[in-house]
Amino acid sequence: MPALLSTAISFGLVTIPVAVVPATESHSISFRQIHLEDGGRVRNRKICEECGKQLVQDEIGRGWELPDGSLMEVTDEELDSLPLEHVRAIEVIGFNQAESVNPISLGHSYYLAAKGAIAAKSYTLITKALQRTDKIAVVRYSLRDPTRLALLRVKDGVLLLQQLLAPDEVRSPTLVSPPEADVDDSEVHGALQLAEAFDAEDLSGFRDTYTDALTEIINAKVEGREVPAAPEQEAPGAPVVDLMAALNETVA
Repeated sequence: MPALLSTAISFGLVTIPVAVVPATESHSISFRQIHLEDGGRVRNRKICEECGKQLVQDEIGRGWELPDGSLMEVTDEELDSLPLEHVRAIEVIGFNQAESVNPISLGHSYYLAAKGAIAAKSYTLITKALQRTDKIAVVRYSLRDPTRLALLRVKDGVLLLQQLLAPDEVRSPTLVSPPEADVDDSEVHGALQLAEAFDAEDLSGFRDTYTDALTEIINAKVEGREVPAAPEQEAPGAPVVDLMAALNETVA
């Protein structure tokens, strides 16, 4: 798998050369736009609203829309001259307990691969230290963007870099807080029984059924077979009237 870039983990006087590799991949099926009348492909063309000319990428810049609707150009040189600090490595700035991190604040994830035998010992050292203390490292890094904060944790013996969103990028849950409601202990106990009955620790069998079904339709059309019909949907359940009765029935 090709690496996004080569960098290093900087931990005090220790430097560990690593390669940054995306930790996730998408298997979603994408479509092309077509003309329904003749099946021709429809392409998006970049047309200037001012002169009507179709443009190539080298002729396109970036602009900021002003209150009057006009656009002010912002050049690459101006962005490069921003007074921002860029770090050349993944710098460890401290350690924290894993449970102290709000899961909502986690962004993109990347695996860090040790580069060569020289890096292997230092890489293994920081990995074992994080595992034994059950801690995460808070780091500063810069891939292609300005410097951001991230977490460094261990996943199956490999260092995992997880981007941290800024505090103002995470909305407060109070925006959707439910109205107050009285719940007694017996109802809480019923909910706990339900949670135990629906144990889902092992997610290895989970599949993207939408992509599977879509692939089957595409294959059927390519092979000239009949497109599979959608299964009949069950009618939605009636509104819950007796919460305790519904919990007990579900557990049973």
